[in-house]
Amino acid sequence: MVQVAAALLFALAAGLGVTVILAMLNNNENAILSALLGEGAFPAETGPQSGPAPQRMTLRRSPARRDAPRPIRAAARMQPALSRAA
Repeated sequence: MVQVAAALLFALAAGLGVTVILAMLNNNENAILSALLGEGAFPAETGPQSGPAPQRMTLRRSPARRDAPRPIRAAARMQPALSRAA
């Protein structure tokens, strides 16, 4: 009886998975198929074009960097690894 219930549950989960995949294909068929074919989300003609920059930009110089003051730790008294009672 338990095996029958497990088989029915597995069949239900598999059917739900196939339904979700078919719904995704129905909504985004073109994007999914073009991605599977290796074209990506955008065709090569409409994608961003790479090339040299049209003009060169100079970056603004920042002032010399100063190190932030670091807090001084208070010297803590060292505790022995074993207490005297041990």
